Amino acid sequence: MRTPFVAGNWKMNLDGARAAALVESIRSAATKTTAVEVGVFPPYPYLADVVRRCEGSSVRVGAQNCHAQNSGAFTGEVAAPMVKDVGATHVILGHSERRQFCGEDDAQVRAKLAAALAHGLVPIVCIGETLAERQAQRTLDVIRRQLDGALAGFSAAQLAPLVIAYEPVWAIGTGMNATPAQAVEVHRFIRASCAERFGAAFAAALRIQYGGSVKPENAAELLSEDEIDGALVGGASLDPRSFLSIVQAATV
Repeated sequence: MRTPFVAGNWKMNLDGARAAALVESIRSAATKTTAVEVGVFPPYPYLADVVRRCEGSSVRVGAQNCHAQNSGAFTGEVAAPMVKDVGATHVILGHSERRQFCGEDDAQVRAKLAAALAHGLVPIVCIGETLAERQAQRTLDVIRRQLDGALAGFSAAQLAPLVIAYEPVWAIGTGMNATPAQAVEVHRFIRASCAERFGAAFAAALRIQYGGSVKPENAAELLSEDEIDGALVGGASLDPRSFLSIVQAATV
């Protein structure tokens, strides 16, 4: 039985006071349920404070990215051991906005995944197609390519902590979202592809989140599907009531 994982990606939003108020609200409510794993991913400047505020609770805290190298002349970057050092336990890798705006490719995602795993971080690896790729009926080809690129060379044992987030790029921040049927088709494909690579037991245990304009209005319909193991939530994670409604939807 896979425990659903609902993670809030705060992106480049909030200030210190608002970040503190948001995490306090989430912590207070999230500790009342054990049926869903809850995580928050604040901007780097607030990461250490959010970690401190979540101490002793069940709320996971992670970074929105990390560099593939442990140190060096990489101005503006943050290394996996730094994320670990401040007490965070998770990291998002390969988010579509990183791919689009920062030019990250599958090879870079793989290198970052290696760094995250080496330092004991739980990686959420994001994959998904653009609108043009979906309209060209290339969705599954894109997903296979991204899986091949990110996971090549790892063993099932190494990837045991892995979480995958399927995020159709055309649904991020647009108000559109994949239908449950569309999401389930891709989630099943991801699980089958991982079964081919790493075995049936690995695939059965793998948690695959859905990300892409998840909000209270569509969360229950999406998260009721057996193949969808939680959500990677963007804009709705900035409002505690909306985010906690999505968490509640994952408990049903």
